[in-house]
Order: sequence, then C-alpha cells, then structure tokens
Amino acid sequence: MSTKALPVYAYDKSLKRALVVVAHPDDVDFGTAGTIAYLTNRGVDVGYCLVTSGDAGGDESTHSREERVAVREAEQTAAAKEVGVTNLTFLHWPDGRVETTMALRREIARVIRTHRPQLVITQSPERNYERIFASHPDHMATGEATLRAVYPDARNPHAFPELIREGFEPHTVAEVWLGGASPTMVVDITKTFDQKFEALSKHVSQIGNRKGLKKMLRNWSAATAKSAGMKEGRLAEGFRVVATS
Repeated sequence: MSTKALPVYAYDKSLKRALVVVAHPDDVDFGTAGTIAYLTNRGVDVGYCLVTSGDAGGDESTHSREERVAVREAEQTAAAKEVGVTNLTFLHWPDGRVETTMALRREIARVIRTHRPQLVITQSPERNYERIFASHPDHMATGEATLRAVYPDARNPHAFPELIREGFEPHTVAEVWLGGASPTMVVDITKTFDQKFEALSKHVSQIGNRKGLKKMLRNWSAATAKSAGMKEGRLAEGFRVVATS
C-alpha cells in the first residue's frame, strides 16, 4: 500500500444513487460497509448486488446448499440494514465458480439499468499478491464483469438488445470505486466504524464468535488511514477511483 498522502473523500451532494456489486455475502461488510454507512447517513440511495449467495461459504456446517443460501441471504439482509441498505439483489451464481461471462455481464448490466446509479463500488479484478485472500477468483471475476457491465454494456443500447425489449433503458455510470486495489482515495469511516462492525457481526455463519475481530478491523482501518496520511486515530477504507463517464 502506498505511503503517499491520498485525498480523503468529501461528500458531493450531487451523489444520489450508488450500487455495490460483490461476489459473496459479507464481502461488502469486510471491505466497504463503513463507506456505505457514510453515504447512506447523507441520504444516498445505495443498492447491493450479490453475484452469489455464499452457498460454498467457509463454515463447517452440514446444511444443504439451499439451507446455506437461505442463511447467508438472511444474514446479508440483516447486515445491510445496519448501514441503511434495504435494496438487495441476489443473482444466485454458484459460489466458487464465478467467471466473467457474457451472461453475468448481462445480469449486472440489468441491475445497473434498474438502479441507475451514479457510482458503482465493486471488487478489484486484479490479483493482490500481498493479500491473497482479497483475490478470491470470484472477487476478481465479479470486478471484471462489473467493469465490463459499466462500460460498455449498461450504456450501450445495442448491447443485450433483449434488455431494451424488457424495458431496461441504457444508463451511464459516472464513476467506479474499486475495493481491494491500490487506493487512490480514502473514505474517513471513523464515525461509521461501529456500524461497519455491527453489519459484519450479522454474518454469524462465517465469523461465529471470532475473537479479536473488532480489533482486527480497527487495525486494518487505522493502517489504511495512516498510509493515506490521515491524523492518528482516524479510520479509513481505500478505493481506486475510475472515471467511467
């Protein structure tokens, strides 16, 4: 992570709608929930698009796939409420088998045309060799499919003409923020860190009673803030900003 001071996001009142696209339940809460709370606390309408429902999640349960889906979707719905999000779309792609296909691009483009966000937040399509867990293949495939859905698919009336026939008019997204990439900007989440932790705590099937989780999250957020040149005691989440309009 860069040691160069980075700009700290200052809320722009023109931002009204945002969409978060991630691979699994809990991805948004580990990575960006503090930022989501920052935005919704200021009145931004944020929607979530979950590519999978986490049916191959890392717990040791013997539940069926259908049971795991139900549990993880319920957990993500409860987590979203903690940061002011009630609009969730689950695409039900198989967990652990996400690929950047035309079919996935079409479905994400459909969600973009439905929610019509100015900002899309998603995962980095690039592998992070220093933090391999951030580079789950599903994360990278979701990030790449989302970028392709933003440009050119969602805005192009000739891409997936069936969407036009179904009533989903083209929409241009102005900006994408990539989480898990080398950041070019940070969001100060000092005041929303507790909301982030409460959201993550709803994913009981994944974190259980994991000791030291809050301290770990705080340390991560403090390290991000420090590397961006923020004052001691501040907490932050970092993003690579991509202009897409």
